[in-house]
Amino acid sequence: MATVTIRDLDDRTVAKLKARAKSNHRSLEAELRDLLSGIVQEQERRQRFLAKADRIAAMTRKVPQSDSADLLREDRRR
Repeated sequence: MATVTIRDLDDRTVAKLKARAKSNHRSLEAELRDLLSGIVQEQERRQRFLAKADRIAAMTRKVPQSDSADLLREDRRR
């Protein structure tokens, strides 16, 4: 496992992180580890989702694609 040092983090941010850690019954280090791991996992999930969406779009290139927000608005008006 690697060790990371973060310098010059403002006191207000550290205080909020400590409060968050306390409310989650964790040490500050454990809270930071959980936050950073979560960010990396979310980015990986997003990349997999976008890759899958690209594969699906490639299968239907000749089919016009509609914006889902437009479809929802249209449905709500009915």
